[in-house]
Amino acid sequence: MKFGNLLTDDDGDYPTPSSSDAADSWPTSDASPWNQTYPFMKSPCFPQLQNGVVHRNTSLIGSLVREEGHVYSLATAGELLYTGSDSKNIRVWKNLKEFTGFKSSSGLVKAIIISGQKIFTGHQDGKIRVWTDGHRRAGTLPAMRDVLRSLINPQNYVVLGRNRSRLWFKHVDAVSSLSLGEDGAILYSCSWDRTMKVWRILDSKCLESIIVHDDAVNAIVAAPDGSVITGSADGSAKVWRRNHEVGDDATRHTLEQTLLKQDSAVTAVAVNAAGTVVYCGSSDGVVNFWEREKRLTYGGVLKGHNLAVLCLATAGNCMVLSGSADNNICVWRRDGLFHTCVTVLMGHTGPVKCLAVEEDLRPSKRGGRWWIAYSGSLDRSVKVWGVPDGY
Repeated sequence: MKFGNLLTDDDGDYPTPSSSDAADSWPTSDASPWNQTYPFMKSPCFPQLQNGVVHRNTSLIGSLVREEGHVYSLATAGELLYTGSDSKNIRVWKNLKEFTGFKSSSGLVKAIIISGQKIFTGHQDGKIRVWTDGHRRAGTLPAMRDVLRSLINPQNYVVLGRNRSRLWFKHVDAVSSLSLGEDGAILYSCSWDRTMKVWRILDSKCLESIIVHDDAVNAIVAAPDGSVITGSADGSAKVWRRNHEVGDDATRHTLEQTLLKQDSAVTAVAVNAAGTVVYCGSSDGVVNFWEREKRLTYGGVLKGHNLAVLCLATAGNCMVLSGSADNNICVWRRDGLFHTCVTVLMGHTGPVKCLAVEEDLRPSKRGGRWWIAYSGSLDRSVKVWGVPDGY
């Protein structure tokens, strides 16, 4: 993700000093939001952090380590876990063991999402790859046939700058995030090129491209009510609404609401299962949230980290997890209008870059509802956690 005008490494993904002695060293620039401290160290999470205590009911199930790259993305599908890294590989895990894998030539894997028998991966070079559930390459978005058909028509080009242009349906910078529409027929992508693109999964056709922010778009999520939330390095979070009356061969999204406008970059967005609560994580280490009645209204702020929030994931309607550059994961439980940090998951030795949560459907003597949380980190590992629904 991008943090405004901060320096970035060769992958363009996180702030670094202007020089470094080791390629694998973590960023140490005082200007980086990863290394700033903030005046909310007395958050409900921090007594547990300082004492090294994790909630007694929360368990580390296992760690997956493959010494080949920092983990930037992950997704789950049934018994399988997919992980993407800066090694260009997508690894597939089953029962905490490496099951298989496949390699892409498109660079760092920044996003993974699964739709039925198709796997979509977003990459640093601006490409979206499509894979079968047998893990074979099935194509690229946009499809080559659409590119070839469009080359000779000047109306298919947009001007980027002096003597520069591109096809309107191609990303020209890193694809930072992917999300499925509420009906499962639409794929949303966002990019550091400031655009959101809308794809029809059936035929890989790009239906729409919109410049949605003034700087890199770091995150996108589609809500169950048909709205789409985007977050950007320009410090804003916006809600977009799809017009379903346009027709199957086109789509149109309009700006419905601007949730946030701040100095700190918006680094992650998430929505609960019912679509009634929206969360936005920021480079200043906080998570803002909004609750929906007729419109989204501001609910408050969750202060549990002392460095940038890098990822968010919801579990059902009442739990949200936030991963941070401080190496920790805060687990928050919502009760009415209030959120409480019920536990902190500690164990990573590098920034937590991605999260995924699924319900644990295995028979258990533990009782109650449980979730399995997956966390990917720049320490090159994925950790698997058991998290109870009720505390």
